[in-house]
Amino acid sequence: MTRVDVLHKKWLKDAEYRREYDALEEEFALASAVVKARSRAGLSQAELARRMKTTQSTVARLESGRGRPSTRTLDRFAKATGHRLKISFEPIAKRR
Repeated sequence: MTRVDVLHKKWLKDAEYRREYDALEEEFALASAVVKARSRAGLSQAELARRMKTTQSTVARLESGRGRPSTRTLDRFAKATGHRLKISFEPIAKRR
């Protein structure tokens, strides 16, 4: 059986796969930041859900990157983990 990470490395050589994978970069980054913030706060998903007045499955979805959370949800998450929500816009690098 082939491991997923081995397949992923192979597939990254395909231009179409690479384009689609790169398009998800921001979603992966958000999911990763959410997991790190919860971890820094020392909270389980269930504890965080109680603080946010939601369910553990909602927190799990937020951490998985499935869907796009609203700024209101992200603000509730930030407060529940002792963080401040900061959103910024960065210029896109010009292609040559």
